[in-house]
Amino acid sequence: MKILGIEHIGVAVHSIDERAAFWEYVLKINRTATETVADQGVSTAIFDTGKGKIELLEAIDSDSPIAKYIAKRGPGIHHICLEVDDISSAIKELTENGISVINETPSVGVEGYFITFIHPRSTGGVLVLVELAQKQKP
Repeated sequence: MKILGIEHIGVAVHSIDERAAFWEYVLKINRTATETVADQGVSTAIFDTGKGKIELLEAIDSDSPIAKYIAKRGPGIHHICLEVDDISSAIKELTENGISVINETPSVGVEGYFITFIHPRSTGGVLVLVELAQKQKP
């Protein structure tokens, strides 16, 4: 598995509208996308620093993983996403080494990336989720 870098840091928020101004106007980071991923129950706003992104995550229903996360832990850093060169080989390598992933078949996430999450029990006590993402090739 080849890690290409940190793709983004996911931040769970109650409201994108209430929190976007800090990233956009105080820190002056350009918002490059806003997207809803219905099957994950989340709306997102992407702020691109040019060397990594901040992804604000807002639940669109009370059963979504983000809603459950905020109810349990409050707003804050939800996950760190690492970009990989090949998501399928990354999943295979992880599972062959006893690392649990949430999805053994990649799903399509924000900005069309193929994604999976490493199960928290396999990350050695890291308190945020670790996501792997591969940009779709044209």
